[in-house]
Amino acid sequence: MTAIALPKDAPADLPGEAPVLPATRPGAAGAWALAQAARDPYVILITIYIFAPYYVTRVIGDPVAGQTLVAGANKWGGWIVMATAPLLGATIDRLGPRKPWLAAVVALMVAMTAALWFTPPGGGGLSPAMVATILAAMTVAFAYHEMLHNALLVPAAGLSGAARASGLGLAGGNAMSVLMLVGVLIAFALPGKVAWGWLPAAPLWGLDPALGEPDRVTTLIVAAAMAAFSLPLFLKVPDMARSALSLGGAVRTGAADLAALFRGARGHRNVLTYLLARMIFTDGLTAILVFSGLFAAGAMQWATLEMLAYGIILSVAAVVGGLLAGWLDDAVGPKTSLKLELALLIVFEALALGMGRHRMFYQPWDGPALWDGPMFTTLPELVFLGLGCIIAITVTAAYASSRTMLTRVAPPDQLGVFFGLYVLSGNATMWLGPLLIEAATRIGGSQSAGLTPILGMLGLGWLLLFVVRGGGPVK
Repeated sequence: MTAIALPKDAPADLPGEAPVLPATRPGAAGAWALAQAARDPYVILITIYIFAPYYVTRVIGDPVAGQTLVAGANKWGGWIVMATAPLLGATIDRLGPRKPWLAAVVALMVAMTAALWFTPPGGGGLSPAMVATILAAMTVAFAYHEMLHNALLVPAAGLSGAARASGLGLAGGNAMSVLMLVGVLIAFALPGKVAWGWLPAAPLWGLDPALGEPDRVTTLIVAAAMAAFSLPLFLKVPDMARSALSLGGAVRTGAADLAALFRGARGHRNVLTYLLARMIFTDGLTAILVFSGLFAAGAMQWATLEMLAYGIILSVAAVVGGLLAGWLDDAVGPKTSLKLELALLIVFEALALGMGRHRMFYQPWDGPALWDGPMFTTLPELVFLGLGCIIAITVTAAYASSRTMLTRVAPPDQLGVFFGLYVLSGNATMWLGPLLIEAATRIGGSQSAGLTPILGMLGLGWLLLFVVRGGGPVK
């Protein structure tokens, strides 16, 4: 939304054509960052590491069928986002206020996340169709939240504080997710599994592992945190003023704004080629995030304890990736960084797809346990964990380098236009990865076969980078 800056030929005969930013308020930037910290654990705990793997392995009971269901839900959600998000964002930009729309989205996200509690093993709760519908709707709601929340960044922090608040929001999301993972590990997963004196003897609150309650409780924890920690934003962050446009007028002028945005990008073949490459390889990066937990739970036969530890370790590794990207971009330039990151990611993702509880690098394995511990006791498990750390580092680094790359190839006087297209391109094909994975899983009949399109998306984006000019280090 506010990330979509209009080119000079944008419609000018509009009421409130140059909206005045509200004065920032004390604590508004922190409240904005806290709202992102409240939202992001949905991805980590529900989508990647805990709930979705639990649902696929214990409720569906078939990792292949479960992966197909999750892919289908993300596909439909991606189609809806592609069809609605750009015009909705442009329309709200013209109407003015963001907070009423964001409040409605947060309320829906809290309700839908909490509803996933009603998914016990053996049936008796929400049907798979209802769960798939919630997951698809959450894909849409999450994208809308990102759009509306990002549009409040400058009102919250001002132009001078936007970068600091943005970084704080990203760090807060990771920190909140890790704290939740550690909390669930100590309070619900480890008790009763290991005889450590400082742990409770049984899961807190009387949760029953046989009913999947230590897994399902993450839905209530994430929903409660989302509701509670979103409130400061609505109390402290100033909103944009209401424009004089009606809803119909805002839709029409929003559509005109989008047309002007695309007109402003014409004649810049090199930048558009990069955006195409980025659109394709980002689909692969996103697919890794969405499906890595499902694959780990199915292929390695990991339960709650292992998945919690896996999530904590990979979340820490991801921080290393963000730091590494900044250093590498400065040293060799973001284009070389991206080429290296994507190449490594293709290799290590291909190796990871050849792993399993009794399989290592596509070959059968039947060796003894290496140590007597609560988790990660076999060589395939330890190798898979190591591969996961490398993948987490390279995925995070590739995301960071891709953003830096645009600043090096886009004309400085049109960065707003191309960052607008950068945002739109992220939504345009977010359905592609789930669609290909759904089809490949059905055809291949295994999780690893279903995830092979990821390698193709990463590879095609990597190849396109070779025809993009620029992106070297700053001299």
